[in-house]
Amino acid sequence: MSISTTAEQGVLEHRLTAADRCDSCGAQAYIAAEVNGSELLFCAHHGRKYEEKLRAVATSWHDETDRLLA
Repeated sequence: MSISTTAEQGVLEHRLTAADRCDSCGAQAYIAAEVNGSELLFCAHHGRKYEEKLRAVATSWHDETDRLLA
């Protein structure tokens, strides 16, 4: 799953905020994955570390790591 955009305005809608923290280390979360009905949050580092295994079982994948390049 990727960042959604509003077509009329072309505005990026980010759903993860500074209050969302990585389940592994507590850093700001930029990736959210839904697994077995539960949402798991990860910083960019841990999201990339576990991405291959998580994508195999996740029902959704929301990645906002592009915000780090801005």
